[in-house]
Amino acid sequence: MTTPCADADTTFCHDSGAVNNKEFLMFLARRDLAFAQGRFALMTAVVTLICVLVGFLTGLAGGLAQRSVAAVVHLPADRIVLAKNGSTATWTDSRISDNQLTKWQSLSGVSTATPLGITQTQARKGDTESAIAIFGSDVAVTSLGVPSQGNVIISQTIADSLGLKRGDSVEIGSREFTVQSVGDNTWYNHSAVVAMGYRQWRETAARMGQTKPTALLVRGTPDWQAVDRAVGTESATPWVSVRMLPTFESEIGSLALIIVLLLGISSLVVGAFFTVWTIQRRHDIGVLRALGATTKALRRDALGQAGVILGIGIGTGLVIVTIAGYAIRPAMPFAMSWWTTLAPGALLGLLGLAGAAMAIRSMSNTEPEQTLGPTR
Repeated sequence: MTTPCADADTTFCHDSGAVNNKEFLMFLARRDLAFAQGRFALMTAVVTLICVLVGFLTGLAGGLAQRSVAAVVHLPADRIVLAKNGSTATWTDSRISDNQLTKWQSLSGVSTATPLGITQTQARKGDTESAIAIFGSDVAVTSLGVPSQGNVIISQTIADSLGLKRGDSVEIGSREFTVQSVGDNTWYNHSAVVAMGYRQWRETAARMGQTKPTALLVRGTPDWQAVDRAVGTESATPWVSVRMLPTFESEIGSLALIIVLLLGISSLVVGAFFTVWTIQRRHDIGVLRALGATTKALRRDALGQAGVILGIGIGTGLVIVTIAGYAIRPAMPFAMSWWTTLAPGALLGLLGLAGAAMAIRSMSNTEPEQTLGPTR
């Protein structure tokens, strides 16, 4: 004789003893996965494709962000000071006047206020040109360092595009410079960076109509807001100052919105799959409830199956994204890091489990008579 057990840890009782609730449902879950291979293969493939899509979009967004702000976020300063053009300050329009420079350097609480000049132009070698961003300063403001007089340090991308190596000559702003060394890639506003001394930058930028430094790199503890109001500048930490790049918010904001919408759609798609799967199992759930299966056990069973599908699908998708990402990095900006691969995968998994939990919630709370129906 079979009767429901009073013990919540068993599924049903038999004359020969109690059958373990957890072990019985795990057995049924495994049998269900093995029996409906086509259905679960389709769901796993969909999860894989969604993960690949999210991973690629996140990697591209990260790559574009790096090529826009990489040189800015690592600037050695407590605050970046930009001059206002009207009511706002931007990296492209900022020009620090001599008066603003003098006031910041003489302020109490300011230990250093170093001018930084930035100019976007072209580097030429023979008939070949490459877009560059010149960073002129007397201190090491990027990973490239500070070159000696008459020399420049270039990013690897510039060396590759122009065929340059140490000791070669390169034309920048109608002047010839010697390549002192080739450093790692660093970017500003989608242009590879060239480092030169501040005096050389002023002479080079003057040929292109720019005579004032772009920003001040300030270290110290002054009253930042009060000084900004008095001097007509705007100060921000290096990370916060990226919002003052006009291209950054438009590019990354749009991509971030697409990623958020895609993750939301992904959770709905995965939740819809599990909803349909749960409706197909309504009679099986009714039988399990009639045998004494608890709501907690049924949810654990459903989430376990969902976890298997999501784990395989997301894992496969991350492998594809990683392999393809390293393959396409030389041709397009693609960031490979934990926040562009593992973070979207983990978020997709959590959203998928949330969708599965919502799908099983109403069915697992239904009485056995309702789920079995009149035919059973």
